[in-house]
Amino acid sequence: MTTYNALRDLPGQAGYGKGDVFVLFGELFGRGYANGLVEEARKAGMTVIGITVGRRDPDGALRPLNGQELADSEAFLGGKIINIPLEAGFDMDRTGPAPSPADQLKGIKSDGWESAELDWDAVDRSRKAGAARFGHNLAKVSAELDRMIPAGANVLFSHTMAGGIPRARILMPVMNRVFKGQGERYTASEFFWKSELGRLCSLCFDEVTADTFGHLIDATGPIRERIASQGGKVVYTAYGYHGCEVLINGVYTWQSYTPYLQGWAKMRLEEIAARAWEKGVRATVFNCPEIQTNSSALFLGVEISLYPLLNAMEKEGGGPAADRIRTACGSLLKHGVTVEELLTAAEAYLSDPLLEPFREFDSWPHHNTSAQAAFMLNSANAMLEMNRDPKEIVCAELSRAVFRAVGRLMFRTSWAAAAPVYWLNHDVVARQSVSAE
Repeated sequence: MTTYNALRDLPGQAGYGKGDVFVLFGELFGRGYANGLVEEARKAGMTVIGITVGRRDPDGALRPLNGQELADSEAFLGGKIINIPLEAGFDMDRTGPAPSPADQLKGIKSDGWESAELDWDAVDRSRKAGAARFGHNLAKVSAELDRMIPAGANVLFSHTMAGGIPRARILMPVMNRVFKGQGERYTASEFFWKSELGRLCSLCFDEVTADTFGHLIDATGPIRERIASQGGKVVYTAYGYHGCEVLINGVYTWQSYTPYLQGWAKMRLEEIAARAWEKGVRATVFNCPEIQTNSSALFLGVEISLYPLLNAMEKEGGGPAADRIRTACGSLLKHGVTVEELLTAAEAYLSDPLLEPFREFDSWPHHNTSAQAAFMLNSANAMLEMNRDPKEIVCAELSRAVFRAVGRLMFRTSWAAAAPVYWLNHDVVARQSVSAE
């Protein structure tokens, strides 16, 4: 297990500037963690280059972006996109007559998934085929990048690939039972994880969330060598999650969303960074706080630990930025509901003795229990009900504060990172958020 290494002090200015290159290794969709780092790169005057995962035609064939898709994506990114599809994973890869994993899942019914059996030889062939496809296209992307990066430029690669849930209808109702179910509609995450479907998800998560980082590092070795010989530097960052310290009863305390089934893949991501670091490659995983993103709707309750950030901002100095965010949050609540009431509810949840076993760092990732799931879901719903408009909620405002602070912390720390893994907890995120810089 990676040694716990929290970033406690605000980093100094990074040395990136005009003529340097920022490469986003993962497509930018909506608003999320990556937006903060992209914003920092733009502010520094770096040239921004992105990639695309491509798109799937109705017949399942993977293709590059068409003209309009490419124009829209480049406008959103604010940079050039290399239009070679780098979709990771293998759920739709077929080898000869053997079915893809997605094909195998099509025949599974909602009342029989627990006993479903997969052809694991076919899955293994699909995994190898997916990795070969990804590696082949990545080699093309790397060659294109090499031509686009000027001599001696500093290069910051940002790995943002994550996820990997196989594309099959059966999985969404099952996952809803795991992440949102109560009573008769509850399915224990450990039971799912040990099933054939869970085993497949684990392999897919590893491939997309973690292994792509290793592929990126390996494929861009020639770029590192060239840039180093010309006096520049090449560094890599990746987005991790391994719990986060938040204020509980006035003390920064490590806690985690449960169940976080991608946790094993995120630890694999840390291991890849550590192995690269040992070889002299500056690759760093930043374990970030929980936020609400386009992809987090499935994980009701992940947003609860966002609320204490308001108290953390006060603890870390307060000031105009903290006041503005607190006022903005207050304006989103129902008439008669105060920020203090919301924070009291969050504190009551996070400090409840029921959650004590889930605050054990060494045994993470944790599986859920029926009591923990019900408590989390009911608490989350009660706090979300305090918002005036379900489409404009406090979590969104706090998430923006987090990804902007995290972007700056990652951008600056990456310039002279001293370890392969850091935790960005609420203390340093709050301090960055209220900083006058």
